[in-house]
Amino acid sequence: MGAWSHEPFGNDDALDWIYRLEETKDESLLSNTFSRAIENADEYLEADDGFVIVAAAEVLAKLLGKGTQNDGYTKKVDEWVQAVNLQPSADLLKNAQTALDLVLGEDSELNELWKETEDYDDWRGNIESLKTALVVA
Repeated sequence: MGAWSHEPFGNDDALDWIYRLEETKDESLLSNTFSRAIENADEYLEADDGFVIVAAAEVLAKLLGKGTQNDGYTKKVDEWVQAVNLQPSADLLKNAQTALDLVLGEDSELNELWKETEDYDDWRGNIESLKTALVVA
């Protein structure tokens, strides 16, 4: 697993995904990330897809002003959030939560890999915090 932190951008897949994000000016990449996972919910969720889902959810949280990670790894994401100034739709937020549930599910490689570490509770807690951040009252 190419991760050095339980945080959303503490892995290679999420950092690579930022380059794709920088090429967009709307929520299409975020939407496609969640939709692809939901459409394939009956299949095993690979770790690289799980990492990207968590990263995309963090971007949504940042768009809402509720990000969970603020460090050097999120600089480009923070710049993108400022530049696009989007308000995520309710459907997009719902899909993000559904996709995060898949990441935490039994058919998720990422969940299996984190269970094998002493940081599992921190990782799971971060995802639960993201799910809470994506609830708009």
